[in-house]
Amino acid sequence: MNMNRCARFLRKTIGLLLWVPIWVHAESATLRMAVLDDAPPMSYRDSQGRQTGFSHAIAEAVCEEMRVRCQFQVTTLSQVVDGLVNNRFDVAAMSLLGTPERRSKILFAEPYFRSFSLWFAQPGVPPGHGDVRVAVVDGSAQARYALQRQWRVVPVATNGQLGTVLKSGEAHAALMPMNTAMGLMADPDFQRLKLEPVVMHSPELGGDASFGINPRRSDLKTGVDEALARIKGNGRYDRINSQFLPFRVN
Repeated sequence: MNMNRCARFLRKTIGLLLWVPIWVHAESATLRMAVLDDAPPMSYRDSQGRQTGFSHAIAEAVCEEMRVRCQFQVTTLSQVVDGLVNNRFDVAAMSLLGTPERRSKILFAEPYFRSFSLWFAQPGVPPGHGDVRVAVVDGSAQARYALQRQWRVVPVATNGQLGTVLKSGEAHAALMPMNTAMGLMADPDFQRLKLEPVVMHSPELGGDASFGINPRRSDLKTGVDEALARIKGNGRYDRINSQFLPFRVN
């Protein structure tokens, strides 16, 4: 009888161990999550210095669904792909467009929203016009697009700095993602520049935005994808959307 109970206990224990996802085994249960901290409303610091924003809240929800501890590490867009490739990060919790260059180096989770890009300039000034200096975030899809077309670019390290170089006159125009534009258009100093937005229809500047995944950690893709599906299904995604963004992005 004791032997039977022991056998049942062992079978149950082995079954539970087999159910546990491989990403929570051993000491790998802490995920190094790369985030931005100057890209409102997606990922930024609030008045108390706490990290917050739409993408950051989605990342926190994903970590909870995966039942792992996430260590958030601040980086910049220009450094994040190399950080994933060189094993400094496990996941990049930011809205990355799947450019061919990025897809050749890193993995992508399922999309968590769709994005597009906006050109901001004085009325009548088309994208890439003449000697206009264009502000772009270094390492972004927008920077890649502008450089390929040999535009005169003013690269900045963070999304939050786009408004700074426009207001100082260092740049006359900007190419930026829709989410960054939302924050800037609410700034009275930016409004006084009277720059007009133009939607860019190039497929290189819009489409599905996803978290990036370390190419050495292909096991994480399933976990992240399933966690995203669960928060979309249980209503948490919609609550985060309403908290940080004025319209539905999914």
